[in-house]
Amino acid sequence: MTLEGGEGAGKSTQADLLARALEARGIAVLRTREPGGTDGAEQLRALLLAPGADWTPLAEMLLHFAARAEHVDRAIRPALAAGHWVVCDRFTDSTLAYQGYGQGADLAAIRALGVMIGLAPDRTIVLDIPEHVRTARLAARPGGLDRYELLSPPFHARVREGFRAIAAGEPERCVLIRGDGDEAAVHAAVLRAIERE
Repeated sequence: MTLEGGEGAGKSTQADLLARALEARGIAVLRTREPGGTDGAEQLRALLLAPGADWTPLAEMLLHFAARAEHVDRAIRPALAAGHWVVCDRFTDSTLAYQGYGQGADLAAIRALGVMIGLAPDRTIVLDIPEHVRTARLAARPGGLDRYELLSPPFHARVREGFRAIAAGEPERCVLIRGDGDEAAVHAAVLRAIERE
């Protein structure tokens, strides 16, 4: 299962809550994130998120897929083989939304690389929040913002529309949930979404 959405949508919080809820039901869970999830992928994450980084859209897309390949082979596949459920904060849909819709990288190329990875989520929760909520949540975050969080409102509007288009195009896999409600209400909606047939 993956949780997707723009900056400040609540993905990490909801991924944590979902993993805990599954574990409370006796389900073994790998709670992970992208980019990241392994030592090598975390190193690539640091390069990608550094505030001063200035990657071209193609280079950025390829770095995300390098991190994803490492993550899938070294963490996700072994967890699945061991019978664990995987709850991942971001996956290929984020690359489509950020590098594709947000930065203009070729959507077909991103999808082709996703096929090469050879793994797709069974269910994706897309958390959607309006711009004013995104701005308020980022302003309330402690510490500095990363490179993506610092990008312009028009970029974030394109990313949001990308996620909405992905969810609309794959309704059998994706569930679009408003992420601007209170944490418990959003969590309840996430649980309903993963329990649907």
